[in-house]
Amino acid sequence: MIYTADLHTHSSASDGQYTPSELVNLAKKAGLELLAVTDHDTLDGLEEAVEAGKSAGVRVVPGIELSAKEYDTFHILGYGFSPSAPELKELCRRMKARREERTDRLILFLKEKGLDISRAEVEEIAGGGVLGRPHFAQAMVKRGYVGTNREAFDRYLDTDEFHRRVDQGKPPVRECIETIRASGGMASLAHPYQIGLDDGALAELVGRLAGFGLEAIECYYPRHTQAQTAFYLELARRYGLHATGGSDFHGERVKPDVRLAAIRLELDWLLEDRKTPAENG
Repeated sequence: MIYTADLHTHSSASDGQYTPSELVNLAKKAGLELLAVTDHDTLDGLEEAVEAGKSAGVRVVPGIELSAKEYDTFHILGYGFSPSAPELKELCRRMKARREERTDRLILFLKEKGLDISRAEVEEIAGGGVLGRPHFAQAMVKRGYVGTNREAFDRYLDTDEFHRRVDQGKPPVRECIETIRASGGMASLAHPYQIGLDDGALAELVGRLAGFGLEAIECYYPRHTQAQTAFYLELARRYGLHATGGSDFHGERVKPDVRLAAIRLELDWLLEDRKTPAENG
């Protein structure tokens, strides 16, 4: 069955602008039939999102976006898992601890650069969500250190030095994929272009990930060129993967140029009833 969907969005449970309920209501206004809330390394907003979806008439798929260690920007999206699965809950617990340690390193890193940003002001911006780079970027803009969130990333938060010195402790990609699958979910490679590989190397990587149990690839994404989309669709065909798509919506305060997407996707493969290996005995 074809759904009008957005399978890549973030709420205030991680680094998005809107609460899970607000995000679902925005999806309803945008004409979406199906929404995946895929916050970074946390399950905290899913229960609220699912309940809001029932009220709004939007089908909400439990989702998550996990960061893997092999490349600076290497993310795996998980869909349709059981939020109570112990494997995924334990990985999220570890990822939360990693983010706490990263926050401390990031504050020191910025201080060395002459930027005095405190944990308290970043936490105020986050509003109780998992602290992420967009929260630091907003604090830097507020302080006048940079003019835009994009400048904060380009100069400080997405540099080789940042990734080498600050962004440590992420799990290997195989663990991300296998944990999602052990929790009854399906794994998809997020925004392939961000990994920064040429076509041959990316094709080899996707083949390796398929061997680990990857089941989909995010072919439709706002920053993909037409040629990139065509290539990712070809990779999906080559390795027997499903084609997904999403906006990576965070809210206009975080990503001013990104709106919720309304992508027509065949999603019977995602919505079929599945059980975790433990439930299957």
